[in-house]
Amino acid sequence: MNIHPTAIISPEANIDSSVNIGPYSIIEANVTIGAHCTISSNARIYAGTEMGQHNRVDHGAVIGCEPQDLSYDSSILTKTIIGDHNVFREGANVSRGSSAEKSTIIGNHNYFMATFHVGHDCVLGDHNILTHGTVLAGHVLVGNNAFISGVAAIHQFCQMGDYSMTAGCSKIVKDVPPYAVADGNPATLIGINNVGLKRAGFTPKQRKAIKHAYNVIYKQSNSLEDALEQLSVDAISEVQNIIDFYRRSQRGVTTHR
Repeated sequence: MNIHPTAIISPEANIDSSVNIGPYSIIEANVTIGAHCTISSNARIYAGTEMGQHNRVDHGAVIGCEPQDLSYDSSILTKTIIGDHNVFREGANVSRGSSAEKSTIIGNHNYFMATFHVGHDCVLGDHNILTHGTVLAGHVLVGNNAFISGVAAIHQFCQMGDYSMTAGCSKIVKDVPPYAVADGNPATLIGINNVGLKRAGFTPKQRKAIKHAYNVIYKQSNSLEDALEQLSVDAISEVQNIIDFYRRSQRGVTTHR
């Protein structure tokens, strides 16, 4: 283990021998850090954090701090659960769960740019890119391969669908569905994430089916449930993903511009 002599590490932390820890970083008790992680300078890993392998925590990042929730009971040790191959750039901030029954959960291969904030009880999937100065309020759900641009603000309990894209400075107060682009204050849907889908290898047939699905939902005179029923006939997996997202939405889905 390569630990700078100025780092402060609790003897009750469980840290793999391959982990590198930089100067003035603090690792509290009841922390687990897996193999080949790098903790840079002045980072702090709070109690209740469970981190997998090959994660990178850059200068000044804070992982697993107390939730900014007035109902939080600080006598209860809650958790932050992090998978593998995640990057937390300078000043990124992740709050832990707000109760024993809830945890903040981050999957694999996510990239958090500088000063990004993840609120308590958020759940994120894999391969998401979350850019500078953006805020996820508590209880936000983010799927896989989403792109959230800089200085966007996501309201608590919102859901961000797979391969969705949120434009910079957007105010998200309702769910952003899969494969769509949201922009504005408050945000509306402005189309599908064609560039992202092409880069991810979606075929023209898949992209056409996704576009057709949103035309049925937003541009035909059907009710939402009628539109979803119509789309469910012989739906490809991407369209079924859209249908399922709308049906489980609690806050409602962002409207089309």
